[in-house]
Amino acid sequence: MKKYTIKDIAELAGVSKGTVDRVIHKRGRVSATALKKVNNVLRDIDYQPNLMARSLKHNKHFLLCMLMPDPKIDPYWKPCLDGIEEALNEFSPFGIHVKHVFFNPFDKDSFVKQGETALHADVDGIVLAPLFQKESITFIKTCESLNKPYFLFNNDLKDADSQNFIGQDLYQSGRIGAKLIHSTLRGNAEVAIIHIDEIYKNATHMQEKEKGFRSYFDALENSDFTIKTYKLKHRDANNLKKTIKYFIDMHPEIDGFFVTNSKINLLAALLKRTRESMCVVGYDLLPENLHYLKNGTIDYLIHQNPKRQAYLSVALLADALLFNKVIPNKNLIPIDIINSENYMGYIN
Repeated sequence: MKKYTIKDIAELAGVSKGTVDRVIHKRGRVSATALKKVNNVLRDIDYQPNLMARSLKHNKHFLLCMLMPDPKIDPYWKPCLDGIEEALNEFSPFGIHVKHVFFNPFDKDSFVKQGETALHADVDGIVLAPLFQKESITFIKTCESLNKPYFLFNNDLKDADSQNFIGQDLYQSGRIGAKLIHSTLRGNAEVAIIHIDEIYKNATHMQEKEKGFRSYFDALENSDFTIKTYKLKHRDANNLKKTIKYFIDMHPEIDGFFVTNSKINLLAALLKRTRESMCVVGYDLLPENLHYLKNGTIDYLIHQNPKRQAYLSVALLADALLFNKVIPNKNLIPIDIINSENYMGYIN
């Protein structure tokens, strides 16, 4: 395809090069007749501006703030740092930089405090993992009042009016977990939905998974599966292990376990698979989880791909700031099912 210069377009439209420049870059005054002539030519030749060249020419820098849980507290978030680094390798030549602000994922006060830090920083946009529903909605409303663009990842805010979101359909992932258990177990089975360390209110990411899980079984005709929900929590790691051990000992009747977060390894470490019929499903490719997947204690892991989520969050916000790209409201990534036969393709 021919690359048209401003001179070419001016000749085709019968106007000056200055007029074409003003139309393309939307600056200065242009008569209605000249505007129509230039736009007709641009449409006919399918003109696409070189946004990358324009960005480099302007040499403008943008600072993004990554407001997310501290990976030292919850290892689920460690891959996000790799995703952010990957995005920076791609966009730093265009002037994109990232500032990290971490909060304690088990302490809403920490989120509020670090959120204030992020808002007071001289940043051009914010990427947020909104674990706390009410506080996150307040935060993004403040972003909107300050005309500060933001992007959400990992957890969707159902009650927010407008948002840009990258992540998975958590409701659907819950349905997938139910399908895996239903396909593995025989009828008349006892199934436990387990929320481990759900110590803050409105943990919507866990609740959405449970809703999806239950909706699958509710839709079955003549289902004889018994579904119960259990919340196992304690701030002290040793006491949490005792709580889980007590739960396992007190419920020998359970055949299926669906753990709604990455802490499936805490259950697997204490679970003895002595029963012939059992199915254990959890989330995320943490090294501890992969250990129990490989030895057969865990049957399936649902891969939430936090690295990909973090990368896309930074990349999409960078696209919006650098090139004025319009980003769809919802950006859903695939839900991958991992077992002992295919995990190598994901960790490599």
